Amino acid sequence: MIVVHHLNHSRSQRVLWLLEELGLPYELRHYQRDPVTLLAPPSLRAVHPLGKSPVITDGDLTVAESGAIVEYLVERHGAGRLVPPAGSPERLRWTYWLHFAEGSAMPPLLLRLVFDRVARAPMPFFVRPIARGIARKVIGGFVQPTLTAQFDFMETELRTRAWFAGDEFSAADIQMSFPLEAAAQRAGLDGRHPALQDFLRRIHARPAYRRALERGGPYDYAS
Repeated sequence: MIVVHHLNHSRSQRVLWLLEELGLPYELRHYQRDPVTLLAPPSLRAVHPLGKSPVITDGDLTVAESGAIVEYLVERHGAGRLVPPAGSPERLRWTYWLHFAEGSAMPPLLLRLVFDRVARAPMPFFVRPIARGIARKVIGGFVQPTLTAQFDFMETELRTRAWFAGDEFSAADIQMSFPLEAAAQRAGLDGRHPALQDFLRRIHARPAYRRALERGGPYDYAS
């Protein structure tokens, strides 16, 4: 039995969605973030030494990292679903976007989160202007321009095809969901990129996505 060690408001929501799309049975074990630090609880270290989510167990196997989990589930249990044929142009795009999600899309989003928190953090009054000035400079001079360039790139891609890998929905779209949801929530992804907005509307309307939300519990990024 596949066991998903699921953290609220996290990337592991994608794993639940993938399993629902594939129609696979799975067991769900919930973990809650610390309300102050927002970090995963120490109990996750009993599953994987880094104590992070997502992580799954499948018999004696433990698999961590979103991309690795997606590839494992599709290859081991997908029976050819949600992945283009090997050797096709769509398969190359599938692999690209599967890795783009965490390798390129997420780092600037995390930087935006960190520097937004720096700007809002309590601190002595004489330090506050300096810290906020540095945060604004990093966000305005590097982070947001990088995000905007990525939004423009992804917008262009989805104007030429229905889904990230091609004309068929695939696991690459599931993998790309979290960075785009996070960008819409906290990094300025809005109506200036209509193809990306349409992508979010379409994935949120999928029955398997809705079932995953029902099972997974709180997930702020779906709104």
